[in-house]
Amino acid sequence: MARTLLAIYPHSARRYDEMLTADGAVRPHWRQFFIHLDSIAPEEMHRRLDFVDRRIQENGVTYNVYADPSGSDRPWALDPLPLIIPPEEWAEVSAAVAQRATLLNAILADLYGEQTLLAEGLLPPALVFGQHGYLWPCHGIKPAGGTWLHQYAVDLARSPDGRWWVIADRTQAPSGAGYALENRLIVSRVFPEMFRDLHVQHLADFFRDQQDGLNALAPVDGDEQPHIVLLTPGPYNETYFEHAYLARYLGFPLVEGQDLTVRGDTLFLKTLRGLKRVHVVLRRQDDGYCDPLELRGESALGIPGLLNVARAGRVVIANALGSGLLASGALMGFLPAICRKLLGEELAMPSVGTWWCGEKPALDYVRENFDDLVIKPAYPTQRMDPVFGYELKGEARAEMLHRIEARPHAYVAQEMVNLSQGPTWSRSHERRLLARPVGLRAYAVASPDGYSVMPGGLARVATGANARIISMQRGGASKDAWVLTDGPVSEFTMLKPSVGVRDLVRAGANLTSRVVENLFWLGRYSERFDDSARMLRVALSRVVEASGGKTPAVASAMEMATILGILPTPEEDNEVKEGSEHVLLEAIYDPNQPGSLAGNIRNLMWSATHVRERLSLDHWHSLNRLQREQQAALKIHPTLTEAIAFLDRVLGVSSSLTGFAMDNMTRDDGWRFLIIGRRLERLSFLANTIANFLKMPSTRGPGSLEWLLELTDSIITYRSRYSRLPELLPVLDLLVFDDSNPHGLIFQASVLARYLDRMARELDEHSASNLPEVLHRLQGFDLERFEQTQFSPERNCPVCDDLAALLRELDSAAVQLSDWLGMRYFTHVGDVSRQTMAL
Repeated sequence: MARTLLAIYPHSARRYDEMLTADGAVRPHWRQFFIHLDSIAPEEMHRRLDFVDRRIQENGVTYNVYADPSGSDRPWALDPLPLIIPPEEWAEVSAAVAQRATLLNAILADLYGEQTLLAEGLLPPALVFGQHGYLWPCHGIKPAGGTWLHQYAVDLARSPDGRWWVIADRTQAPSGAGYALENRLIVSRVFPEMFRDLHVQHLADFFRDQQDGLNALAPVDGDEQPHIVLLTPGPYNETYFEHAYLARYLGFPLVEGQDLTVRGDTLFLKTLRGLKRVHVVLRRQDDGYCDPLELRGESALGIPGLLNVARAGRVVIANALGSGLLASGALMGFLPAICRKLLGEELAMPSVGTWWCGEKPALDYVRENFDDLVIKPAYPTQRMDPVFGYELKGEARAEMLHRIEARPHAYVAQEMVNLSQGPTWSRSHERRLLARPVGLRAYAVASPDGYSVMPGGLARVATGANARIISMQRGGASKDAWVLTDGPVSEFTMLKPSVGVRDLVRAGANLTSRVVENLFWLGRYSERFDDSARMLRVALSRVVEASGGKTPAVASAMEMATILGILPTPEEDNEVKEGSEHVLLEAIYDPNQPGSLAGNIRNLMWSATHVRERLSLDHWHSLNRLQREQQAALKIHPTLTEAIAFLDRVLGVSSSLTGFAMDNMTRDDGWRFLIIGRRLERLSFLANTIANFLKMPSTRGPGSLEWLLELTDSIITYRSRYSRLPELLPVLDLLVFDDSNPHGLIFQASVLARYLDRMARELDEHSASNLPEVLHRLQGFDLERFEQTQFSPERNCPVCDDLAALLRELDSAAVQLSDWLGMRYFTHVGDVSRQTMAL
């Protein structure tokens, strides 16, 4: 059977093979796994592959790729066959990675401190100061414990003789450790017997060391516990899944820049219940974007004043700002001498041959050996794909050389490396192994006892057999890396074996203000797109019924949609005919038109994306269905009838979203603010609509009261109560004064008043809104005044004016309440004196 799998497995003499020796024999540390793999029946292997795909889908493991035609949320690609590394080999790799992390940390301390490396000529000043990666505002900062690199990653590859070489250093905000952990959890279940019998080292100790290292350096005052947060650029970042995954695994809140604020020389997390001091920021955000005051002023992702807090020693930033400097490949050629200077020892693992073109001898070497080299940008901030010299001919070659000679300091040349190859399982064949180039990203973290290296890492696989670049952005896959051990395997786990009474978790009290704000606006946009869809359906239905004519119902519905901002106000020089298909269809489908249904759907999806982890799978599927409906509609030129059918489907999705919010979400503070957002939006819409309805002459004709009931989703209730055509008094009673109608005004205001009262009790906050007072006056309004009123275009209606004025006051109270909620709970304006939460 073994001969079957190996019979067509390609073996290359130019590459090191991870599984086979030079003479084609299975390597000793692979032998047991290969025998097991070869014994698996094809149908069983298909089940295991299905398990991998199912787990990735169920766990939502994605790698976001910008401008990817298949969608930004690309499922994570995982080959189930691990990269197996024997213990004696890993001991050397681990020691070399720890040494390199120690060395790079010492270089950062020198470059942002005394700068002896520059003074003694061990590093060219142009290489350091000539790139954006050197942050002058960070010079002189002394991070806690002298630790600049709290986390470090290094890309490794083998030479044809099997030795490991460093391809690239990742020192800014290295990614992939979370994906490595997820790979381990999946692959260890695909081959559970092999994982146990081969004594594969576990990963939990590495992450515990990371926790311990950050806790040890946290600048706490007295007996307070360190508060550590994980800073992410947001859900559109390519590795956002990893950010959320690691935050949950490590037990750190996942925050964005807007969640944090600087008060004085202290950093705080804005939570629903106040400001809470932050001692450590584990960042996944590039250096320059972290503080718009002192670094990149245009950054909307950072925390103004963060650098000043670090300068005062009041926060640990991991990695320290400015550490991205060492991600430059041009530094590799200088590391051996620097290692002897700073550490007094030889560099344990060599870098791939590197020549920085900023030095004349190196530039001359590049000219002479261009065909054997790979040209790369010298600095991480440059955007340039690697260029293989042998691929360029004629004018293209001359142009590349001219660019290098014009700006030599911006380029680095490296020796071409034939990556080792490892076995992958072919998904297009029933039973076949393919050979693909592989590389390994290894990780180290600062612990109280020095640098701790993850036993394994993230193994990456190229897309084609002859590929020279391994890139997840280019569609590459990943592997789990199994480091074997001759001794016992650590049984430590970051997950508790059981949950005790003290571990019970109910509604979270420390929700970040950003999460609560996005839930609040998710509620508002959910209601807003529902309102706009109903208004457009009302207007569109009247236009269709009138067959293009201008009936009183058409005129009043179109006027109302314009007043509410759902339809644009016609310009004098480009007047749009009322009731025309053009203006209605644009209000439905054009996302760039203010107030349009498409624009409201886009805003809804924006808010939902930022709280995706709090939405059920069904909830998220409904939102995606809504977006797909809209995108599909944009590809056609719909008729009015098709547009009405589209609005019916949209409102069906809206109903399901309401159901998910009421049935699937935990009743915590976040849910409460979502419902407050919905009620506020509905209250404002109803108050505006009914107030305008009472004031508009066009609504006093036939058919307007009926469409008002349709718009407020109360037509069925009205018909079940009154066996007659709509009249003003019973319509107003149902839409304004009936506290049992969930689509009525007093119902919304009463629910909001109850929530405000509950917040006053639980959060010790009394709102500045006058909503309860206006509600009390509205409840005392004398409806009998309408008995003597004729609602017609020919007569004035003083009681209508009085009620309309009261409804506008109610709308103003809703706006005032929304502003107060934002300032108090989202931006924490005036919260400087409320810092007892942080101490």
